[in-house]
Amino acid sequence: MVDYKLEIVVLPVSDVDRAKEFYSRLGFRADVDFAGPEGFRVVHFTPPGSSASIIIGSGITDEAPGSSKGVHLVVDDIEAARKDLVAKGVEVSEIFHDAGGVFHHAGATARVAGPHPDRQSYGSFLSLRDPDGNEFFLQEVTVRGKGRINHVVYGSVAEVEQALRDAAAAHGKHEAEDLGGKVDENWPAWYAAYMAKAAGLGA
Repeated sequence: MVDYKLEIVVLPVSDVDRAKEFYSRLGFRADVDFAGPEGFRVVHFTPPGSSASIIIGSGITDEAPGSSKGVHLVVDDIEAARKDLVAKGVEVSEIFHDAGGVFHHAGATARVAGPHPDRQSYGSFLSLRDPDGNEFFLQEVTVRGKGRINHVVYGSVAEVEQALRDAAAAHGKHEAEDLGGKVDENWPAWYAAYMAKAAGLGA
C-alpha cells in the first residue's frame, strides 16, 4: 500500500512580508525563506505540533490572495487555543458548534454559539483569517475516530516522560496482579503496546 501524506498547503497572499509576520506571530516555525529571480519567493511555515506545513510566497500560485477558506488546524483544547491567539493579538471568532453535531456548515448556517454541549470530539470550532482573508478553522479533537491513527506521535519530551511513567505504573500493577508478582522480562513490548493504546493507536 502506498502512503499519501498531506505535506503542504499553499496559501495565496498579496504581501509576503505582512503574511510572514502574521504566521510568525501565531507561533508557526519559519523553516525556509527562499528568494529567487524575478520576484519568486517561497516561505515555508510549520504550525506547532503539525506534520503538515503551509507555504506562502510570490509566483507560487495563480489563486487570488485570500481565496483559501477551508484549512483546519486541530487543537486539544479550543478554549485554551482561543486565549492563546487573543493574547497574541489575533482576531478570532467566538467558539461555535454545528446544530447537526457533525461538521460545520458553510458560512454561518446552522452555527450555534459555544463549544459542543457535550464537548464531543471533532464538534467545537472557531475561525480566524490572515491579513489577506485566507480563512482557518480550529477544530477541537480530544479522541480520534476509529482507524484514524496508525502511528504514535508525542508533542514533547515531557509528554514522552509522562507516557513512560504511566506505563511503568500500569506495568507494575500488571506484574503484581496478572503475573503473581513475577518479573515480566518482556516489559518493552508491554510498554510499547500500552503506550500505543493510550495514545489512541487502533482506537
